[in-house]
Amino acid sequence: MNAEEKTTMIAEHRDDRLQSGSSKAMPRYMALLFAIACGMAVANIYFAHPLLGALSNEFRIGHSTIGIVITITQVCYALGLLLLVPLGDLLNQRRLIIGQILMSIVALIMIGTAPSSIVLFIGLAAAGMFATVTQTLVAYASTLSPPAERGRIVGFVTSGVVIGILLARTFAGILTDLGGWRSVYLTSSALMLFIAGLLYRELPDLGYKRTSMSYPKLLRSVLLLFVQERILRIRGILALLIFTSFSILWTSLVLPLSAAPYSLPHTAIGAFGLAGVAGALAAARAGRLADRGLGQCTTGIALALLLTSWFLIRLTEHSLLALAIGVILLDLAVQAVHVTNQSMIFTVRPEARSRLTAAYMIFYSIGSATGSIISTHIYANYGWNGVCLLGASVSAVALLFWAITFQLTKQELKK
Repeated sequence: MNAEEKTTMIAEHRDDRLQSGSSKAMPRYMALLFAIACGMAVANIYFAHPLLGALSNEFRIGHSTIGIVITITQVCYALGLLLLVPLGDLLNQRRLIIGQILMSIVALIMIGTAPSSIVLFIGLAAAGMFATVTQTLVAYASTLSPPAERGRIVGFVTSGVVIGILLARTFAGILTDLGGWRSVYLTSSALMLFIAGLLYRELPDLGYKRTSMSYPKLLRSVLLLFVQERILRIRGILALLIFTSFSILWTSLVLPLSAAPYSLPHTAIGAFGLAGVAGALAAARAGRLADRGLGQCTTGIALALLLTSWFLIRLTEHSLLALAIGVILLDLAVQAVHVTNQSMIFTVRPEARSRLTAAYMIFYSIGSATGSIISTHIYANYGWNGVCLLGASVSAVALLFWAITFQLTKQELKK
């Protein structure tokens, strides 16, 4: 992107986008709608976590490789982040959001009616790619928020994302026990159609001017952000590590809980998502702390809690209470760091929030995919202790990385 293009783009967005809706607080119902839409959209790529056993049995996929079901959605989610989310800086975001949700509905119906593993994988791939509407919604919510409340709004909307990820397991577990795993995706398609109608009616259409930047240049500018913005690289690596740890737990947790001595049904396994919701809600205030300049301290405390959580999670085979407490701590920590990360990077380039979101969330997706494929393999070969050692090791690396980059981050934030 040359200097002329950059100057033109900044001018257009500052005049037409940042001023629109940024001088007054976002109504509570609108923030709630954003959060619900985000949660429902992202849940579509996490329904499979408690269903791995059922999918393995129906499509005859071995336990050591069933993690590929999760990896497919995460890899395609990463592709969607790179190819679709940046369009929010180029196209009408309202139409982009509605279009992606409608395509998600098609993908969900394909999964729910899949006659073979090939069709299942294609549906999962499409669901993963179009679930990136979540990040378009987060960027749009940030655009509509006044600067003084941006961290709070981003924190609230992002809490919807994490709650959606966690409640996906509860939702999927209950519906699977009632009507089989296919009912999960078919029910979700109906709910997504309802939310699409609400968004079509309620989302404001800013009607801002279009930049003359071409799509290839737009994608290239996403890659340039990695090179140009140190704060993006630092917070992106933290995102990769925390979501690797997050995915290590939630991908493999179904395996020890569904085996002896517990042999829990899908509903009970999914209910552990409720414990995670408590942690995510507790971390929703992290955005407020970031607004007050306390993002670095929040990050350090959260990463220490993340490491601590694994010592409790290791006791799963002896105490479900210890597991529940560990889950609360883990999800609180991940959400707090995630919200703080986004609050920080949104201050870097106001005219490029969609691309910043895409660039940052690519790290998230890589971490989630890595955790998913590694955790099931580790469990098959080393059991639950091996999984917990892996999760604790990744968490320790994240805490060490934060400490090493502490001063660099402070310097970047002062610029």
